[in-house]
Amino acid sequence: MTNYFSLLIFACIIFSGQAQIDPQKVGTTQKFDEVLTYVNRMYVDDVNAQQLTDAAIIALLEKLDPHSTYISKEEVDDANSSINGSFVGIGIRFQILKDTLMVVATIPGGPSEKLGIKPGDKITKVDNLIVAGIGLKNSQVREKLMGELGTKVKIEVLRKAQKKPMDFVITRDNIPINSVDAYYMLTTEIGYVKLNSFSRSTMDEVQKSIKELKSKGMKHLVFDLQGNGGGLLDQAQKVADEFLSGDKLIVYSEGRAQPRTNLNAFRKGLWEEGELVVLTDEYSASASEILSGAIQDWDRGLIIGRRTFGKGLVQRPIDLTDGSQMRLTIARYYTPSGRFIQKSYEDKEAYKKDLTQRYLNGEFSNADSIKLPDSLKFETLVSKRIVYGGGGIMPDIFVPLDTLEFTDYYRDLIQGGHVNSFTLEYVDKNREQLLGTYPSFDSFLKTYSPSTILMNEFLAYAEKEDPELKFNEKEYKTSEKLIKLRLKAILAQDLWGYNEFYQIYNESDEIVMRAVKAIENKETHKLHHKK
Repeated sequence: MTNYFSLLIFACIIFSGQAQIDPQKVGTTQKFDEVLTYVNRMYVDDVNAQQLTDAAIIALLEKLDPHSTYISKEEVDDANSSINGSFVGIGIRFQILKDTLMVVATIPGGPSEKLGIKPGDKITKVDNLIVAGIGLKNSQVREKLMGELGTKVKIEVLRKAQKKPMDFVITRDNIPINSVDAYYMLTTEIGYVKLNSFSRSTMDEVQKSIKELKSKGMKHLVFDLQGNGGGLLDQAQKVADEFLSGDKLIVYSEGRAQPRTNLNAFRKGLWEEGELVVLTDEYSASASEILSGAIQDWDRGLIIGRRTFGKGLVQRPIDLTDGSQMRLTIARYYTPSGRFIQKSYEDKEAYKKDLTQRYLNGEFSNADSIKLPDSLKFETLVSKRIVYGGGGIMPDIFVPLDTLEFTDYYRDLIQGGHVNSFTLEYVDKNREQLLGTYPSFDSFLKTYSPSTILMNEFLAYAEKEDPELKFNEKEYKTSEKLIKLRLKAILAQDLWGYNEFYQIYNESDEIVMRAVKAIENKETHKLHHKK
Protein backbone atom coordinates (compact mmCIF):
# COMPACT_ATOMS: atom_id res chain seq x y z
CA MET A 1 0.00 0.00 0.00
CA THR A 2 3.06 2.26 0.02
CA ASN A 3 2.29 3.78 -3.38
CA TYR A 4 -1.25 4.75 -2.35
CA PHE A 5 0.00 6.27 0.89
CA SER A 6 2.63 8.31 -1.00
CA LEU A 7 0.10 9.64 -3.50
CA LEU A 8 -2.23 10.93 -0.79
CA ILE A 9 0.64 12.49 1.10
CA PHE A 10 1.49 14.49 -2.03
CA ALA A 11 -2.15 15.60 -2.37
CA CYS A 12 -2.07 17.19 1.09
CA ILE A 13 1.29 19.00 1.34
CA ILE A 14 2.58 22.52 1.01
CA PHE A 15 5.10 23.15 -1.72
CA SER A 16 8.05 25.50 -1.30
CA GLY A 17 11.03 24.14 -3.21
CA GLN A 18 10.90 20.60 -1.78
CA ALA A 19 7.71 18.97 -0.51
CA GLN A 20 7.35 19.08 3.29
CA ILE A 21 4.78 16.83 5.03
CA ASP A 22 2.41 18.68 7.37
CA PRO A 23 2.02 16.47 10.48
CA GLN A 24 -1.59 17.64 10.91
CA LYS A 25 -2.45 16.01 7.59
CA VAL A 26 -1.04 12.58 8.36
CA GLY A 27 -4.27 11.49 10.04
CA THR A 28 -6.30 12.16 6.94
CA THR A 29 -4.00 10.10 4.74
CA GLN A 30 -4.00 7.31 7.32
CA LYS A 31 -7.81 7.35 7.27
CA PHE A 32 -7.83 7.03 3.49
CA ASP A 33 -5.29 4.21 3.66
CA GLU A 34 -7.53 2.40 6.15
CA VAL A 35 -10.56 2.72 3.88
CA LEU A 36 -8.66 1.51 0.85
CA THR A 37 -7.23 -1.42 2.83
CA TYR A 38 -10.70 -2.55 3.94
CA VAL A 39 -12.07 -2.17 0.41
CA ASN A 40 -9.19 -4.28 -0.92
CA ARG A 41 -9.69 -7.00 1.67
CA MET A 42 -13.45 -7.15 2.05
CA TYR A 43 -15.31 -5.65 -0.90
CA VAL A 44 -17.75 -8.01 -2.64
CA ASP A 45 -16.00 -7.77 -6.04
CA ASP A 46 -12.43 -7.37 -7.23
CA VAL A 47 -11.32 -3.74 -7.33
CA ASN A 48 -8.60 -1.77 -9.07
CA ALA A 49 -6.96 0.08 -6.18
CA GLN A 50 -5.01 2.38 -8.51
CA GLN A 51 -8.20 3.53 -10.23
CA LEU A 52 -9.85 4.14 -6.85
CA THR A 53 -6.88 6.20 -5.70
CA ASP A 54 -6.94 8.27 -8.88
CA ALA A 55 -10.68 8.85 -8.46
CA ALA A 56 -10.15 9.99 -4.85
CA ILE A 57 -7.44 12.45 -5.88
CA ILE A 58 -9.62 13.84 -8.68
CA ALA A 59 -12.52 14.29 -6.25
CA LEU A 60 -10.24 15.97 -3.69
CA LEU A 61 -8.93 18.50 -6.22
CA GLU A 62 -12.42 19.23 -7.53
CA LYS A 63 -13.30 20.47 -4.04
CA LEU A 64 -10.62 23.17 -4.30
CA ASP A 65 -11.25 25.11 -7.53
CA PRO A 66 -12.07 24.38 -11.19
CA HIS A 67 -8.46 24.49 -12.35
CA SER A 68 -6.61 22.25 -9.89
CA THR A 69 -6.40 18.96 -11.80
CA TYR A 70 -4.89 15.49 -11.75
CA ILE A 71 -3.29 13.97 -14.87
CA SER A 72 -2.65 10.22 -15.03
CA LYS A 73 0.81 9.04 -16.02
CA GLU A 74 -0.58 7.80 -19.35
CA GLU A 75 -1.80 11.32 -20.20
CA VAL A 76 1.12 13.39 -18.90
CA ASP A 77 3.11 13.53 -22.15
CA ASP A 78 0.10 14.59 -24.22
CA ALA A 79 -0.91 17.16 -21.60
CA ASN A 80 2.58 18.68 -21.50
CA SER A 81 3.31 18.66 -25.25
CA SER A 82 1.51 21.93 -25.98
CA ILE A 83 3.25 23.62 -23.03
CA ASN A 84 6.67 22.23 -23.93
CA GLY A 85 6.21 23.33 -27.54
CA SER A 86 7.22 19.94 -28.93
CA PHE A 87 6.58 16.21 -28.94
CA VAL A 88 8.48 13.14 -30.16
CA GLY A 89 7.16 11.74 -33.43
CA ILE A 90 7.73 11.42 -37.18
CA GLY A 91 6.67 14.94 -38.15
CA ILE A 92 3.44 14.74 -40.13
CA ARG A 93 -0.03 16.25 -40.01
CA PHE A 94 -2.47 13.47 -40.79
CA GLN A 95 -6.16 12.84 -41.27
CA ILE A 96 -8.09 9.58 -41.29
CA LEU A 97 -10.13 9.65 -44.47
CA LYS A 98 -12.53 6.77 -45.12
CA ASP A 99 -10.53 4.46 -42.87
CA THR A 100 -7.25 5.42 -44.56
CA LEU A 101 -4.40 7.25 -42.83
CA MET A 102 -3.43 10.12 -45.12
CA VAL A 103 -0.53 12.56 -44.79
CA VAL A 104 -1.94 16.09 -45.01
CA ALA A 105 1.44 17.82 -44.60
CA THR A 106 4.95 17.19 -43.36
CA ILE A 107 6.48 19.37 -40.65
CA PRO A 108 9.29 21.49 -42.18
CA GLY A 109 12.67 20.11 -41.12
CA GLY A 110 11.09 17.01 -39.54
CA PRO A 111 12.22 13.42 -40.16
CA SER A 112 9.37 12.61 -42.60
CA GLU A 113 10.07 15.62 -44.81
CA LYS A 114 13.79 14.79 -44.87
CA LEU A 115 13.02 11.26 -46.11
CA GLY A 116 10.77 12.53 -48.90
CA ILE A 117 7.33 11.68 -47.53
CA LYS A 118 4.79 13.91 -49.27
CA PRO A 119 1.28 15.30 -48.69
CA GLY A 120 -1.26 12.87 -50.11
CA ASP A 121 0.76 9.77 -49.20
CA LYS A 122 -1.39 7.03 -47.68
CA ILE A 123 0.15 5.06 -44.81
CA THR A 124 -1.01 1.44 -45.06
CA LYS A 125 1.32 -0.32 -42.60
CA VAL A 126 3.18 0.67 -39.42
CA ASP A 127 5.91 -1.75 -38.31
CA ASN A 128 4.45 -4.34 -40.71
CA LEU A 129 0.97 -4.10 -39.13
CA ILE A 130 -1.87 -3.14 -41.47
CA VAL A 131 -3.49 0.16 -40.44
CA ALA A 132 -5.81 0.67 -43.44
CA GLY A 133 -9.41 -0.51 -43.27
CA ILE A 134 -9.35 -1.47 -39.58
CA GLY A 135 -11.32 1.42 -38.07
CA LEU A 136 -8.22 3.29 -36.91
CA LYS A 137 -8.73 6.19 -34.45
CA ASN A 138 -6.62 9.35 -34.07
CA SER A 139 -5.40 8.24 -30.63
CA GLN A 140 -4.23 4.91 -32.08
CA VAL A 141 -2.28 6.70 -34.81
CA ARG A 142 -0.46 8.79 -32.21
CA GLU A 143 0.35 5.66 -30.18
CA LYS A 144 1.87 3.98 -33.22
CA LEU A 145 3.81 6.92 -34.64
CA MET A 146 4.94 8.65 -31.44
CA GLY A 147 7.55 7.10 -29.16
CA GLU A 148 10.94 7.57 -27.55
CA LEU A 149 13.43 10.02 -29.03
CA GLY A 150 15.77 8.29 -31.48
CA THR A 151 13.70 5.13 -31.88
CA LYS A 152 12.73 3.94 -35.36
CA VAL A 153 9.40 3.12 -36.96
CA LYS A 154 8.83 1.49 -40.34
CA ILE A 155 5.91 2.62 -42.48
CA GLU A 156 4.55 1.48 -45.82
CA VAL A 157 3.20 4.21 -48.08
CA LEU A 158 0.99 4.20 -51.16
CA ARG A 159 1.69 7.16 -53.41
CA LYS A 160 -0.29 8.30 -56.38
CA ALA A 161 1.40 7.42 -59.71
CA GLN A 162 3.57 4.80 -57.95
CA LYS A 163 2.61 1.22 -58.79
CA LYS A 164 4.21 -0.38 -55.75
CA PRO A 165 4.12 0.53 -52.04
CA MET A 166 7.12 2.43 -50.71
CA ASP A 167 8.86 1.60 -47.42
CA PHE A 168 10.37 4.22 -45.11
CA VAL A 169 12.25 3.73 -41.85
CA ILE A 170 11.84 6.94 -39.84
CA THR A 171 13.83 7.92 -36.76
CA ARG A 172 11.56 9.68 -34.30
CA ASP A 173 12.65 13.19 -33.36
CA ASN A 174 11.47 16.25 -31.46
CA ILE A 175 8.70 17.85 -33.49
CA PRO A 176 7.85 21.49 -32.77
CA ILE A 177 4.31 22.53 -31.93
CA ASN A 178 4.08 26.11 -33.10
CA SER A 179 2.23 28.56 -30.89
CA VAL A 180 2.17 31.15 -33.68
CA ASP A 181 -0.36 29.85 -36.20
CA ALA A 182 0.08 32.65 -38.70
CA TYR A 183 1.73 36.00 -39.33
CA TYR A 184 1.35 38.16 -42.41
CA MET A 185 0.57 41.69 -43.60
CA LEU A 186 -3.15 42.56 -43.44
CA THR A 187 -2.43 45.74 -45.42
CA THR A 188 0.76 47.39 -46.62
CA GLU A 189 1.27 48.82 -43.10
CA ILE A 190 -0.71 46.56 -40.73
CA GLY A 191 0.89 43.31 -39.55
CA TYR A 192 -0.98 40.40 -38.01
CA VAL A 193 0.14 37.65 -35.60
CA LYS A 194 -2.12 34.78 -34.51
CA LEU A 195 -1.04 33.15 -31.21
CA ASN A 196 -2.78 29.92 -30.15
CA SER A 197 -1.06 29.28 -26.79
CA PHE A 198 1.86 30.25 -24.52
CA SER A 199 4.48 27.47 -24.68
CA ARG A 200 8.23 27.37 -24.11
CA SER A 201 8.87 28.43 -27.70
CA THR A 202 6.34 31.28 -27.77
CA MET A 203 8.67 34.25 -27.20
CA ASP A 204 11.10 33.06 -29.88
CA GLU A 205 8.24 32.55 -32.35
CA VAL A 206 6.72 35.96 -31.59
CA GLN A 207 10.07 37.69 -31.98
CA LYS A 208 10.65 35.98 -35.32
CA SER A 209 7.17 37.04 -36.49
CA ILE A 210 7.62 40.67 -35.47
CA LYS A 211 11.07 40.90 -37.06
CA GLU A 212 9.82 39.55 -40.38
CA LEU A 213 6.76 41.81 -40.37
CA LYS A 214 8.90 44.84 -39.56
CA SER A 215 11.10 43.97 -42.52
CA LYS A 216 7.95 44.12 -44.68
CA GLY A 217 7.13 47.65 -43.53
CA MET A 218 4.82 47.01 -40.55
CA LYS A 219 3.80 50.21 -38.75
CA HIS A 220 0.83 48.78 -36.82
CA LEU A 221 0.40 45.36 -35.21
CA VAL A 222 -2.76 43.30 -34.69
CA PHE A 223 -1.99 40.60 -32.10
CA ASP A 224 -4.71 37.93 -32.12
CA LEU A 225 -5.44 36.04 -28.88
CA GLN A 226 -8.87 34.75 -29.90
CA GLY A 227 -9.31 31.18 -28.72
CA ASN A 228 -5.97 31.25 -26.84
CA GLY A 229 -6.54 29.34 -23.59
CA GLY A 230 -3.22 30.38 -22.03
CA GLY A 231 -0.15 28.42 -20.98
CA LEU A 232 3.08 29.39 -19.28
CA LEU A 233 3.12 32.49 -17.07
CA ASP A 234 6.75 33.38 -17.87
CA GLN A 235 5.97 33.39 -21.59
CA ALA A 236 3.08 35.80 -21.03
CA GLN A 237 5.56 38.05 -19.21
CA LYS A 238 8.12 37.83 -22.01
CA VAL A 239 5.60 38.51 -24.78
CA ALA A 240 4.20 41.50 -22.84
CA ASP A 241 7.78 42.72 -22.49
CA GLU A 242 7.97 42.98 -26.29
CA PHE A 243 5.28 45.68 -26.08
CA LEU A 244 5.91 47.47 -22.76
CA SER A 245 8.83 49.83 -22.18
CA GLY A 246 11.04 50.27 -19.13
CA ASP A 247 10.42 48.12 -16.08
CA LYS A 248 6.62 48.36 -16.06
CA LEU A 249 4.74 45.86 -13.90
CA ILE A 250 3.14 43.17 -16.07
CA VAL A 251 1.42 41.00 -13.46
CA TYR A 252 1.73 40.07 -9.81
CA SER A 253 0.62 36.97 -7.93
CA GLU A 254 -0.14 36.11 -4.31
CA GLY A 255 -1.22 32.97 -2.48
CA ARG A 256 -1.56 31.62 1.04
CA ALA A 257 1.81 29.90 0.87
CA GLN A 258 3.32 32.22 -1.74
CA PRO A 259 4.23 35.84 -0.99
CA ARG A 260 3.53 38.54 -3.55
CA THR A 261 5.67 38.09 -6.64
CA ASN A 262 5.98 40.87 -9.23
CA LEU A 263 6.76 40.16 -12.87
CA ASN A 264 8.05 43.26 -14.64
CA ALA A 265 9.31 44.22 -18.06
CA PHE A 266 13.09 43.94 -17.98
CA ARG A 267 14.52 44.40 -21.48
CA LYS A 268 14.08 46.35 -24.68
CA GLY A 269 11.19 44.89 -26.67
CA LEU A 270 10.74 44.70 -30.43
CA TRP A 271 7.42 46.60 -30.51
CA GLU A 272 7.43 49.17 -27.72
CA GLU A 273 6.53 52.18 -29.89
CA GLY A 274 4.36 51.00 -32.81
CA GLU A 275 0.57 51.05 -32.68
CA LEU A 276 -0.90 47.89 -31.13
CA VAL A 277 -4.29 46.16 -31.10
CA VAL A 278 -4.91 42.95 -29.12
CA LEU A 279 -7.86 40.74 -30.11
CA THR A 280 -9.77 38.67 -27.55
CA ASP A 281 -12.91 36.58 -27.29
CA GLU A 282 -14.69 34.46 -24.69
CA TYR A 283 -12.12 31.65 -25.12
CA SER A 284 -9.09 33.88 -24.41
CA ALA A 285 -7.99 32.81 -20.93
CA SER A 286 -5.26 32.83 -18.30
CA ALA A 287 -1.96 33.94 -19.89
CA SER A 288 -3.96 35.66 -22.65
CA GLU A 289 -5.72 37.69 -19.96
CA ILE A 290 -2.43 38.54 -18.28
CA LEU A 291 -1.11 39.93 -21.57
CA SER A 292 -4.27 41.80 -22.58
CA GLY A 293 -4.74 43.10 -19.01
CA ALA A 294 -1.22 44.55 -18.92
CA ILE A 295 -1.63 46.18 -22.35
CA GLN A 296 -4.96 47.71 -21.27
CA ASP A 297 -3.83 48.84 -17.81
CA TRP A 298 -0.82 50.69 -19.25
CA ASP A 299 -2.92 52.18 -22.10
CA ARG A 300 -0.39 50.65 -24.49
CA GLY A 301 -2.95 49.57 -27.08
CA LEU A 302 -6.58 48.78 -27.73
CA ILE A 303 -8.29 45.53 -26.74
CA ILE A 304 -10.88 44.66 -29.38
CA GLY A 305 -13.35 41.78 -29.40
CA ARG A 306 -15.40 40.24 -26.59
CA ARG A 307 -14.98 39.73 -22.84
CA THR A 308 -12.37 37.10 -22.02
CA PHE A 309 -12.95 33.87 -20.12
CA GLY A 310 -12.08 35.07 -16.60
CA LYS A 311 -9.32 32.83 -15.19
CA GLY A 312 -7.05 34.48 -12.64
CA LEU A 313 -5.52 31.47 -10.90
CA VAL A 314 -1.94 30.20 -11.20
CA GLN A 315 -1.31 26.43 -11.41
CA ARG A 316 2.00 24.74 -10.64
CA PRO A 317 2.70 21.33 -12.27
CA ILE A 318 3.81 18.85 -9.60
CA ASP A 319 5.21 15.47 -10.61
CA LEU A 320 4.01 12.60 -8.44
CA THR A 321 5.97 9.47 -7.57
CA ASP A 322 4.27 7.14 -10.07
CA GLY A 323 4.77 9.44 -13.07
CA SER A 324 1.37 11.12 -12.84
CA GLN A 325 1.05 14.85 -12.32
CA MET A 326 -1.00 17.31 -10.33
CA ARG A 327 -1.56 20.90 -11.41
CA LEU A 328 -2.30 22.72 -8.17
CA THR A 329 -3.57 26.29 -7.87
CA ILE A 330 -1.00 28.09 -5.72
CA ALA A 331 -1.78 31.76 -6.24
CA ARG A 332 -4.09 34.39 -7.68
CA TYR A 333 -2.75 36.80 -10.26
CA TYR A 334 -3.58 40.48 -10.61
CA THR A 335 -3.15 42.95 -13.47
CA PRO A 336 -0.94 46.03 -12.93
CA SER A 337 -3.93 48.15 -11.78
CA GLY A 338 -4.78 45.53 -9.15
CA ARG A 339 -7.58 43.76 -10.99
CA PHE A 340 -8.35 40.15 -10.07
CA ILE A 341 -10.08 38.90 -13.20
CA GLN A 342 -11.12 35.42 -11.98
CA LYS A 343 -14.88 34.91 -12.27
CA SER A 344 -16.70 33.36 -9.33
CA TYR A 345 -16.51 29.57 -9.00
CA GLU A 346 -18.52 29.20 -5.82
CA ASP A 347 -21.11 27.32 -7.86
CA LYS A 348 -18.99 24.78 -9.77
CA GLU A 349 -21.79 23.66 -12.09
CA ALA A 350 -22.64 27.26 -13.00
CA TYR A 351 -18.94 27.86 -13.66
CA LYS A 352 -18.86 25.02 -16.19
CA LYS A 353 -21.89 26.45 -17.99
CA ASP A 354 -20.79 30.10 -17.81
CA LEU A 355 -20.08 30.60 -21.53
CA THR A 356 -23.39 29.03 -22.49
CA GLN A 357 -25.16 31.29 -20.02
CA ARG A 358 -23.35 34.34 -21.38
CA TYR A 359 -24.61 33.46 -24.84
CA LEU A 360 -28.18 32.98 -23.61
CA ASN A 361 -27.98 36.30 -21.74
CA GLY A 362 -27.09 38.07 -24.99
CA GLU A 363 -23.56 38.99 -23.91
CA PHE A 364 -22.01 37.85 -27.18
CA SER A 365 -24.24 40.16 -29.22
CA ASN A 366 -24.70 43.18 -26.96
CA ALA A 367 -22.15 44.74 -24.62
CA ASP A 368 -24.95 46.30 -22.53
CA SER A 369 -25.98 42.78 -21.49
CA ILE A 370 -22.74 42.43 -19.50
CA LYS A 371 -23.39 43.46 -15.89
CA LEU A 372 -20.36 44.24 -13.71
CA PRO A 373 -20.75 45.93 -10.31
CA ASP A 374 -19.20 49.31 -9.51
CA SER A 375 -17.20 47.63 -6.74
CA LEU A 376 -15.06 46.04 -9.46
CA LYS A 377 -14.12 49.35 -11.13
CA PHE A 378 -10.45 50.19 -11.59
CA GLU A 379 -8.54 52.90 -13.46
CA THR A 380 -5.89 52.44 -16.11
CA LEU A 381 -2.47 53.71 -15.10
CA VAL A 382 -1.92 56.41 -17.73
CA SER A 383 -5.19 57.87 -19.00
CA LYS A 384 -7.27 56.84 -15.94
CA ARG A 385 -9.94 55.12 -18.03
CA ILE A 386 -12.44 52.89 -16.19
CA VAL A 387 -11.81 49.13 -16.50
CA TYR A 388 -13.29 46.18 -14.60
CA GLY A 389 -12.10 43.13 -12.69
CA GLY A 390 -13.90 40.06 -11.41
CA GLY A 391 -14.87 38.45 -14.69
CA GLY A 392 -12.35 38.57 -17.49
CA ILE A 393 -10.96 41.48 -19.49
CA MET A 394 -13.60 43.77 -20.99
CA PRO A 395 -12.46 44.99 -24.43
CA ASP A 396 -12.14 48.69 -25.22
CA ILE A 397 -14.13 48.08 -28.40
CA PHE A 398 -16.82 45.40 -28.27
CA VAL A 399 -17.47 43.35 -31.42
CA PRO A 400 -20.67 41.28 -31.35
CA LEU A 401 -20.75 37.69 -32.53
CA ASP A 402 -21.88 37.86 -36.16
CA THR A 403 -24.78 35.45 -36.67
CA LEU A 404 -26.39 36.98 -39.77
CA GLU A 405 -24.84 34.44 -42.15
CA PHE A 406 -24.65 31.60 -39.63
CA THR A 407 -27.28 28.87 -40.09
CA ASP A 408 -27.90 25.38 -38.76
CA TYR A 409 -27.02 24.01 -42.19
CA TYR A 410 -23.63 25.77 -42.13
CA ARG A 411 -22.98 24.54 -38.59
CA ASP A 412 -23.75 20.94 -39.55
CA LEU A 413 -21.45 21.10 -42.59
CA ILE A 414 -18.57 22.35 -40.43
CA GLN A 415 -19.10 20.28 -37.29
CA GLY A 416 -19.66 17.13 -39.33
CA GLY A 417 -16.15 17.52 -40.74
CA HIS A 418 -17.49 17.48 -44.30
CA VAL A 419 -15.56 20.53 -45.49
CA ASN A 420 -12.27 19.13 -44.21
CA SER A 421 -12.73 15.64 -45.64
CA PHE A 422 -14.04 16.85 -48.99
CA THR A 423 -11.18 19.29 -49.54
CA LEU A 424 -8.63 16.66 -48.52
CA GLU A 425 -9.99 14.24 -51.14
CA TYR A 426 -10.26 17.00 -53.73
CA VAL A 427 -6.67 18.16 -53.19
CA ASP A 428 -5.44 14.56 -53.27
CA LYS A 429 -7.02 14.08 -56.70
CA ASN A 430 -6.18 17.51 -58.14
CA ARG A 431 -2.99 18.68 -56.37
CA GLU A 432 -0.83 18.89 -59.51
CA GLN A 433 -3.55 20.63 -61.52
CA LEU A 434 -4.23 23.15 -58.72
CA LEU A 435 -0.56 23.99 -58.23
CA GLY A 436 -0.12 24.25 -61.98
CA THR A 437 -2.97 26.74 -62.25
CA TYR A 438 -1.99 28.57 -59.04
CA PRO A 439 1.81 28.26 -58.72
CA SER A 440 1.84 30.71 -55.80
CA PHE A 441 -0.49 31.31 -52.90
CA ASP A 442 -0.76 34.96 -53.92
CA SER A 443 -2.29 33.98 -57.26
CA PHE A 444 -4.69 31.57 -55.49
CA LEU A 445 -5.69 34.24 -52.97
CA LYS A 446 -6.45 36.85 -55.61
CA THR A 447 -8.11 34.77 -58.34
CA TYR A 448 -9.48 31.48 -56.99
CA SER A 449 -13.19 31.14 -56.26
CA PRO A 450 -15.07 27.84 -55.77
CA SER A 451 -17.04 27.14 -58.94
CA THR A 452 -20.70 26.15 -59.11
CA ILE A 453 -19.60 22.68 -60.26
CA LEU A 454 -17.33 22.32 -57.21
CA MET A 455 -20.04 23.52 -54.83
CA ASN A 456 -22.57 21.07 -56.26
CA GLU A 457 -20.01 18.30 -55.92
CA PHE A 458 -19.36 19.28 -52.30
CA LEU A 459 -23.02 19.48 -51.32
CA ALA A 460 -23.71 16.08 -52.89
CA TYR A 461 -20.66 14.66 -51.05
CA ALA A 462 -21.90 16.01 -47.69
CA GLU A 463 -25.37 14.51 -48.17
CA LYS A 464 -23.89 11.17 -49.21
CA GLU A 465 -21.66 11.11 -46.12
CA ASP A 466 -24.56 12.08 -43.86
CA PRO A 467 -27.97 11.18 -45.39
CA GLU A 468 -29.71 13.15 -42.63
CA LEU A 469 -27.96 16.33 -43.77
CA LYS A 470 -30.43 17.32 -46.47
CA PHE A 471 -29.70 20.28 -48.72
CA ASN A 472 -31.46 23.38 -47.37
CA GLU A 473 -31.65 25.93 -50.19
CA LYS A 474 -32.78 28.85 -48.01
CA GLU A 475 -30.07 28.33 -45.39
CA TYR A 476 -27.48 27.62 -48.06
CA LYS A 477 -28.15 30.97 -49.72
CA THR A 478 -27.83 32.70 -46.34
CA SER A 479 -24.50 30.99 -45.58
CA GLU A 480 -23.17 30.61 -49.15
CA LYS A 481 -20.44 33.23 -48.75
CA LEU A 482 -19.20 31.66 -45.51
CA ILE A 483 -19.25 28.12 -46.94
CA LYS A 484 -17.28 29.14 -50.02
CA LEU A 485 -14.78 31.10 -47.94
CA ARG A 486 -14.26 28.13 -45.62
CA LEU A 487 -13.73 25.79 -48.58
CA LYS A 488 -11.21 28.15 -50.12
CA ALA A 489 -9.37 28.58 -46.82
CA ILE A 490 -9.06 24.84 -46.17
CA LEU A 491 -7.99 24.20 -49.76
CA ALA A 492 -5.21 26.73 -49.15
CA GLN A 493 -4.32 25.02 -45.86
CA ASP A 494 -4.05 21.62 -47.56
CA LEU A 495 -1.96 23.06 -50.39
CA TRP A 496 0.29 25.37 -48.33
CA GLY A 497 -0.39 25.61 -44.58
CA TYR A 498 -2.04 27.36 -41.63
CA ASN A 499 -0.57 30.77 -42.46
CA GLU A 500 -2.39 30.72 -45.79
CA PHE A 501 -5.59 29.43 -44.17
CA TYR A 502 -5.82 32.48 -41.91
CA GLN A 503 -5.09 34.92 -44.73
CA ILE A 504 -8.33 33.76 -46.34
CA TYR A 505 -10.42 32.88 -43.29
CA ASN A 506 -9.80 36.23 -41.57
CA GLU A 507 -11.78 37.93 -44.33
CA SER A 508 -14.85 36.69 -42.43
CA ASP A 509 -13.55 37.57 -38.95
CA GLU A 510 -15.40 40.67 -37.79
CA ILE A 511 -12.97 41.23 -34.90
CA VAL A 512 -9.97 41.29 -37.25
CA MET A 513 -11.77 43.62 -39.64
CA ARG A 514 -12.74 45.96 -36.76
CA ALA A 515 -9.09 46.10 -35.71
CA VAL A 516 -8.09 47.24 -39.20
CA LYS A 517 -10.79 49.91 -39.08
CA ALA A 518 -9.62 51.11 -35.64
CA ILE A 519 -6.07 51.52 -36.91
CA GLU A 520 -7.10 53.25 -40.11
CA ASN A 521 -9.34 55.61 -38.09
CA LYS A 522 -6.39 56.36 -35.80
CA GLU A 523 -8.27 55.14 -32.70
CA THR A 524 -5.10 53.42 -31.47
CA HIS A 525 -3.04 56.55 -32.14
CA LYS A 526 -5.31 58.66 -29.94
CA LEU A 527 -5.10 56.16 -27.08
CA HIS A 528 -1.35 55.67 -27.38
CA HIS A 529 -0.64 59.39 -27.10
CA LYS A 530 -3.25 60.28 -24.48
CA LYS A 531 -1.70 61.43 -21.21
